Amino acid sequence: MTVTSLLDMRFAADHLEDGPRALLGILADTRAFDGCLGVQIVTDVTDPAHVVAVEHWESLEHDDAYRAWRAGPGASGLGEYLAGPPALTRFTDVVSL
Repeated sequence: MTVTSLLDMRFAADHLEDGPRALLGILADTRAFDGCLGVQIVTDVTDPAHVVAVEHWESLEHDDAYRAWRAGPGASGLGEYLAGPPALTRFTDVVSL
């Protein structure tokens, strides 16, 4: 079952220019990670510091492997650009409501 992960982030006020550029570079590795079906970044229309990464994964196991990699050897350093820790919410696709 596919998984959609939302990574809700807020750039620190002093990183509104370089933070998004850093995120673009980081996303190249995310998109290349095994099981990643795609990533889109959306920006809050009233607050450009507030962005959400909408990630699509083949399975929860692929997403778990990615999170473990980012917590270890694939650490991105993104946290230095953020105002606080990002919030992760993961959803499974529902066939019918």
